[in-house]
Amino acid sequence: MTDIKSLTLAELETALCAMGQPKYRALQIFRWLHGAGVGFEGMTNLPKALRESLEGEYFIRDVQIETKQVSKIDGTVKYLYRLYDGEYIESVFMRYKHGNTVCISTQAGCRMGCRFCASTLRGLKRNLSASEMLSQIQAAERDTGEKVGGVVLMGMGEPLDNYGNVLRFLTLVSDKNGIGLSHRHISLSTCGLVDNIRRLAGEKLQITLSVSLHAPNDELRRSIMPIANRYTVDELLDACREYEDATGRRISFEYALISGVTDTPSLADELGRRLKGTLCHVNLIPVNEIKERRYKSATRAAADAFVRRLAEYGITATVRRRLGADISAACGQLRDEHDAYTKEEG
Repeated sequence: MTDIKSLTLAELETALCAMGQPKYRALQIFRWLHGAGVGFEGMTNLPKALRESLEGEYFIRDVQIETKQVSKIDGTVKYLYRLYDGEYIESVFMRYKHGNTVCISTQAGCRMGCRFCASTLRGLKRNLSASEMLSQIQAAERDTGEKVGGVVLMGMGEPLDNYGNVLRFLTLVSDKNGIGLSHRHISLSTCGLVDNIRRLAGEKLQITLSVSLHAPNDELRRSIMPIANRYTVDELLDACREYEDATGRRISFEYALISGVTDTPSLADELGRRLKGTLCHVNLIPVNEIKERRYKSATRAAADAFVRRLAEYGITATVRRRLGADISAACGQLRDEHDAYTKEEG
């Protein structure tokens, strides 16, 4: 059977024509799947016989809310979703003055092994389909009753390690007959898969590329990010400049501020020299403290000093506002807490 919600409208038209159906039926089905998010039985403008045929040949992937946490501070909602095969992923619904953004997962788990990230603790289970990525947006909208205006591919997993499904998701989520979200309102975060950054540059999409840099030199980066053993900082920055040239889009560099590790003035100077002249923004992130790691978040004073230091090199930097500080904010934490609880219950 085929995952129907992962099909583009053109693919759906081809499939419906092969079933002897008029072309307009594909648009009806696409709107049901991507707009209303209903099952085959809810597609009331389709003949019953067609609905039965669809049920025999296709399935609809969705996600189910296993649990959620709501911040009492800012209303941020952290979801733990259960997938059809019993795997779990996380997503975060964030409210900003300019609108709502949802941070979605692209894999169940992650194999990148970044030392400060909870998502990697249990390794990679599997890639998510495009439909499972879309379903995270739809589930958040259904639960909150609010529209999502922006999407960040920065949850569990490395998006560029699931390249084909992520690219399909980007095609589907921007279709005006469905969710209709502009690529300019989508950010994709990568730990630095250089080959696929170059590949993505060739797509010439208007998404924002967020690169998890976290260190200005190879020695330090290798100590916290295993991917740095494969690609040097120079190779990564060269690929980022290729993306900038191909798309005209400003690169966002993510930099985790770990007390005594990545937050020193000398590292700020080194980073400033590396990025000087690049069309970029540096997003400084006070690292989420997780019990399995010993890293501590940098102080606000150290973060502010880092911002001022980068400004001397003409680099714009901001300290990320910490949403959902009173809930399990770090990706992977809620899943780990759930796994630990179910093991105790078992």
